[in-house]
Amino acid sequence: MDAKKNRLSSLVPRLSYLPEKVVLSDHFVLVLTALYFLLIWAIYPHMAGRRNLANLLSNVWPLLALVIGQMFVLIVGGIDLSQTSIMAVTSVLGAMVMATRFDPAKFQHNPLWEVIFSEQGGWLVGNSGAVPVAIFIMLVVGVGIGFLNGLAVAKLKMPPFMVTLVAMSFFSGLAIYLTQSENIMHLPDSFIAIGKGAVGPVPWALLIVILLAVIAFVILNRSVIGRWLYAVGQNIRTARVSGIPTERVVILAYVFSGFCAAVGSILYSARLEAGRPTLGRNLLLDVIGAAVIGGISLFGGKGKVFWAVYGVLFFVVLDNSLNKMPLEFYSIDIIKGSVILIAALLDALRTRIAAHQVIAVGAV
Repeated sequence: MDAKKNRLSSLVPRLSYLPEKVVLSDHFVLVLTALYFLLIWAIYPHMAGRRNLANLLSNVWPLLALVIGQMFVLIVGGIDLSQTSIMAVTSVLGAMVMATRFDPAKFQHNPLWEVIFSEQGGWLVGNSGAVPVAIFIMLVVGVGIGFLNGLAVAKLKMPPFMVTLVAMSFFSGLAIYLTQSENIMHLPDSFIAIGKGAVGPVPWALLIVILLAVIAFVILNRSVIGRWLYAVGQNIRTARVSGIPTERVVILAYVFSGFCAAVGSILYSARLEAGRPTLGRNLLLDVIGAAVIGGISLFGGKGKVFWAVYGVLFFVVLDNSLNKMPLEFYSIDIIKGSVILIAALLDALRTRIAAHQVIAVGAV
């Protein structure tokens, strides 16, 4: 009898710690995604249809590229609201270089008509290097905008929210001005293949994002820069006293975010077969939401690549399922916002539980 009581008494504390273990688990969001998908599948059987799954996965890759970049900025305690505007302006600039022709009725009053592009096409039309040069320009512009954001935050000590909000407004407006609100069509087939093509059964977009994820993983987990990023996010003053070049680390985070935004722009532009001045306008909520849902902390110092993957998977499945329901667009936004709020509250709860565990271990 005493042995049975002892077993029961030892089981009680284990059960009491179970909710904490579930909440703090690195794979909590992945399990939640699987359960949610199975629930929706039971209600809407075509959710698991081949066509819908292909569409669902095609939405994962470009969004994941953006979230990986946003993760670097969140880790150092910042935020990058300019990612969507980087997408827009790079999409437009890349299209101007490589488009095979332009419609005079739409573009003849454009200030860049007959300067950068004409009815015969973009700047490098007919050149075999048009697509590589256009992609290079898109990446350089993304990195450049990220560098300017990082410089303003690190050197001028300006609030990240304000810096990136201004950048978002400026570059979104610039993209619209450069095209006079017109989409640039007639992109080369070799560029469109990046968004729609595949190597056998594996899409090019998947290969590109896997490479990006591997680079991010190596930086965060196998390099001294990764340790610096986490240290800056956890306590920038302590990091500075420890000899970490905090300003350069912050700039690097924003540069990588700009680079990832440009990669996302390439994937989306190729998939949509156009350079769009409004590309990504409605994506910012998805990017921040997927990052927060994945467990990447808004307080800085926490973030892993597979957390970004889990967050994107959940958000894409959620968005896909909501669009299949008989809901108005505002109802979808309300639900998305509520889910993100719950994720932010869960992030605060996880942070508090982890802090209490550290204190308890220290007391022992």
